[in-house]
Amino acid sequence: MVSALALAFYLAKTTEAEEVFVPVLNIKRSELPLRGDNVFFLQKVHIPESILIFRDEIDLHALHQAGQLTLILVDHHVLPKSDTALEETVAEVLDHRPIEQKHCPPCHVSVELVGSCATLVTERILQGAPEILDRQTAALLHGTIILDCVNMDLKIGKATLKDSKYVEKLEALFPDLPNRSDIFDSLQKAKFDVSGLTTEQMLRKDQKTIYRQGTKVAISTIYMDLEAFLQRSGLIADLHAFCQAHSYDVLVAMTIFFNMNNEPVRQLAIFCPHVALRMTICGVLERSDAPSLKLTSIPSTHPNLQAYLQGNTQVSRKKLLPLLQEALSAYLDSMQIPAGPPEIVGVSREQVDKEMNRAGNSLIPGVSQDEEDPPLPPTPMNSLVDECPLDQGLPKLSAEAIFEKCSQISLSRSTTASLSKN
Repeated sequence: MVSALALAFYLAKTTEAEEVFVPVLNIKRSELPLRGDNVFFLQKVHIPESILIFRDEIDLHALHQAGQLTLILVDHHVLPKSDTALEETVAEVLDHRPIEQKHCPPCHVSVELVGSCATLVTERILQGAPEILDRQTAALLHGTIILDCVNMDLKIGKATLKDSKYVEKLEALFPDLPNRSDIFDSLQKAKFDVSGLTTEQMLRKDQKTIYRQGTKVAISTIYMDLEAFLQRSGLIADLHAFCQAHSYDVLVAMTIFFNMNNEPVRQLAIFCPHVALRMTICGVLERSDAPSLKLTSIPSTHPNLQAYLQGNTQVSRKKLLPLLQEALSAYLDSMQIPAGPPEIVGVSREQVDKEMNRAGNSLIPGVSQDEEDPPLPPTPMNSLVDECPLDQGLPKLSAEAIFEKCSQISLSRSTTASLSKN
């Protein structure tokens, strides 16, 4: 989002043509609350949500048909199938991941494997028109690079020399930018904060779906204590409504939080009104030894819900998915239903970006770094989305600097959209 906002700002300031440069945030407006770090950061730099433009508020296809659209893809380079017709309007790609040659539009492609796409936007601004950079835009870029690069921690290895170079340049130009640790800690806390979300939003925030022969299993990662989650008012009715609305037969909630000793705790809850299916899934998970989840049953007063403490904190959702596929196959076999190939559909922030081997770069002992980033709402089907590893628990919220007011973009005749990934 920040890359799209900052690049559109730069182009609007430096292009003499009568074009309008519009940063399009590639989610629905209703899904913004699911991205707590984005909401927090925009508020801190005094950018009101009301001036943002979301994908459901601009008809890119109509603009294309009217001959008034040029697209710049920011922080991704693959359009979803629903936007295939827009590929011919893509004039440039600015990304920081390896290119998928089969899917990348035939246009000018600017790609460099840095830790944050915001680094590449910062470079363009400082090389092209450094005089236009204001404190507000600098703060957006600075905080985003720091978050993406895990506070520039050399042990993590996400930050490249270029990322560090441009963070230092921004700090030299604006010495009163927030302390790196303060801004990283506050953004990380906001990223994992689910306190203001409804049950449905919490389940959709970081979710994947397994589908096989008409049976659908939703797997949601929830960043809070399972006991607190189970005590939410009207929870069972909410779970029933969620499954019914999306035709899910099973909902698996994987919770993770950090105890008073800053140690990770994982728990599991399997909600399923179908007794045979629930018992099959629970049986497979309890008996699994490759990997062993080391499950301890947690008493539950809800007849359709089985809860566990997961002793093996190395087993994240990525490693749980094959076990759930095995359980579905076993259930279908018992029902004498031919089991076709499984389908895994990412329905939150699709974790396609595997540029960092998180399993081998754990930030916390006992937590595998293939945990999906909580992002949040559904992203375009074929888009690439970056993710941040879990940090060391939920740090204390630090005060952020308040920056200057933002300037709004006025509309005129034609439109160039700077399209963010999500």
